[in-house]
Amino acid sequence: MGRIFNPLSMERPLWGVEFALAPSTLILEDRVRVFFSCRSQRDQNQEQVSYSSYIDLNPDNLLNIIGISDKPIAELGELGSFDEFGIVMTSVISWQDVVYAYYIGWSRMRSVPYATSIGMLRSFNQGADFERIGKGGPIITSSLNSPMREHACPIVRRFNDQFYMWHMAGIKWIKDDMTGKIEPQYQITYSISGDAINWTPMDRFVIEPLTEDECQTTPNVFYKDGVYHMFFSYRRALDFRDNIDRSYRIGYAYSEDLVHWTREDSCAGIDVSADGWDSEMICYPHIFELNGQWIMLYNGNNFGKEGFGYAILES
Repeated sequence: MGRIFNPLSMERPLWGVEFALAPSTLILEDRVRVFFSCRSQRDQNQEQVSYSSYIDLNPDNLLNIIGISDKPIAELGELGSFDEFGIVMTSVISWQDVVYAYYIGWSRMRSVPYATSIGMLRSFNQGADFERIGKGGPIITSSLNSPMREHACPIVRRFNDQFYMWHMAGIKWIKDDMTGKIEPQYQITYSISGDAINWTPMDRFVIEPLTEDECQTTPNVFYKDGVYHMFFSYRRALDFRDNIDRSYRIGYAYSEDLVHWTREDSCAGIDVSADGWDSEMICYPHIFELNGQWIMLYNGNNFGKEGFGYAILES
């Protein structure tokens, strides 16, 4: 249906000059609030940090932006914390008059480029401002059964009186002999909760990879016609930045019990465009229902550097 928001086409604050990564929605009475992650202006070391913010859309015309937040939803973590260098929100859910946000916290590392853990925030004013819960530590990070600190892209949904969080978990780091870059490999797993705050990781991967080096992330699940449907992103672990055939695409799987999933990417129903902002990759899908239609927000080229657009499920 087209691109909704392009941060590169307008003057933006220094904390969010580019990217509108991993959009997620909060449906309000008169607007659709879309949260996303952006990146700051580069510092003297040519490094950036990530903040999360939002725009408001007209629910009757999603191409009509009716508001843009002028501040991040939360400040970055303190010195040495797991989210010192980035708060990348990927999911938001309203429950009992509280809005919970789930995000990726970024740490810079020495032997590998970064480490990520999953954190959460809460809001009492419809997502305009968020605060940390407790002392603000991660809710999912490395553990006895999951030693790598690459837990990221949490997507939270409530089914059958229980909260489910689908997210990615790191498998290993791989060094590209051609470029010297060190890249992560990860797959989709899930955790469950009774209160949306305390989580139990299931420590199992749910989507069968197509190749030995496949990476999977941003699993969005919804229920329709008696079946649970999952849309997610996948790519190859190496040579995915310049080789568009190895870059992100959107995959699909279905389940009857939220535990066992059958992958069927041919049913995803969407691929890269012939040209334009989403002609090289499509990634980070977010599914929501609005006015009787199922809508997908997604990022295009450069992992969301050029913003996000939307598609509508036809049948």
